[in-house]
Amino acid sequence: MVFKYSITLSSFRNIESLEQTLERLVKQGYDAVDMFGDPDNIDLKSLKDTFQSFDIPVAGVTGIWGSIDSDGRKRRLLISEPSIVTSSQKYVQQCIDMCYSLGGEKINICLFVDEELVTLDRNHNLISEDQKAPIIQKAIPILSKLSRFAKERGIQVLLEPLNRYSTPYCTTANDAVCIAEQINQDNFGILLDTFHMNIEEDSFEHAILRSAGLLRHIHFADNNRKMPGYGHIDFQSIVKSLRNIGYNQYICFEPILTVGYESVAIKNGLEFIKAI
Repeated sequence: MVFKYSITLSSFRNIESLEQTLERLVKQGYDAVDMFGDPDNIDLKSLKDTFQSFDIPVAGVTGIWGSIDSDGRKRRLLISEPSIVTSSQKYVQQCIDMCYSLGGEKINICLFVDEELVTLDRNHNLISEDQKAPIIQKAIPILSKLSRFAKERGIQVLLEPLNRYSTPYCTTANDAVCIAEQINQDNFGILLDTFHMNIEEDSFEHAILRSAGLLRHIHFADNNRKMPGYGHIDFQSIVKSLRNIGYNQYICFEPILTVGYESVAIKNGLEFIKAI
């Protein structure tokens, strides 16, 4: 099985121009890129022309979650304020349309919540399964609606569990699988991220096996959010587990980069994984 490799353009956003990034990635052997989800601040036609000029496809769109949109509203789907839920749904729909226009196939969703819901343990945000359930249920009709919207455009909606320090209500592969099984739509799946998994999962292998059949994209970053090989995560076991479930989608790198780091590390990280 030969994997395909992508990388998130958001990692380079504050470092260099898009053209510089794409030129570098093409030379280093990346197969595709994941565009960051900022539909209000891009010229779609110009962006499409740029990708075409470098002959590199867009695998999907990485949503920018928990942040503030152009109207000053937070992007959170699990929140008591209806206007914020509505604007967050609109944001997802805009990202889906952008993904379709760019020829991508998938977009990720993360379940951020009201700050007042994170009160059980302000240091660690540890929440039991029983406490998660009623809050997560609020997301089911919203995610189902967005999934149907995406299906009309041939786009997959992928739920990404985050670690407890980001949001406490969808933190593990099991959380995501339980939600996906309730939605039960063929274009709704899961995106796992090794950085978050390193904090939350008992076992990388068990989490990947639990996600078999629903796993459509995966983010690779080491425990320190650098490229693989620059920390201590056992990527050999992760790659082996992906092979065991017959995973044939992109491995997408999502590091945090700083000036000077991007030129060598993204090449070394890709070669590190390819060697495995």
